[in-house]
Amino acid sequence: MAEEPSDPQGEAEEWQYQLRVDLAEDAAEAARRGAEHPGLGPLRDILAAHNARLICQYDAFAGYCAEAEENGIEHYPLYAWTKAVIADSAKQAKYQKSFSIHVGGAEVYARDKADALEAALAPLVGAGVVTRLAKHDTNPANSPQMPEKYRARS
Repeated sequence: MAEEPSDPQGEAEEWQYQLRVDLAEDAAEAARRGAEHPGLGPLRDILAAHNARLICQYDAFAGYCAEAEENGIEHYPLYAWTKAVIADSAKQAKYQKSFSIHVGGAEVYARDKADALEAALAPLVGAGVVTRLAKHDTNPANSPQMPEKYRARS
């Protein structure tokens, strides 16, 4: 089942949300390539009904690094951390199976959209293709903090 973010200040209505799914390895590879896979049909149907699409976390991270390298890494505060993540083989394997769900082209969206999509996706978890479903919010208190070694020194 999905992880519910904590809301220590009771301000959940101001936060936006993003759903993420982890897929079985063969399904993840097919999803990354946009290829057909027998188990992806129900997932794709639900996403289409919610005007949503999958974005592979690894591919997003690699794209961020490529953009930073093209435009100057000094303008991308998460570059060193992100580059270290995609260079780590264990993390690479993890993030190649992890997908964020964008709704209407947006990375984050209102809670009602996230809740409706989460309810539709929940029955797929553990049924062979979707191995995990999580809901994240934009509350900075719930976000992973950059390790000290990657923080810029002033």
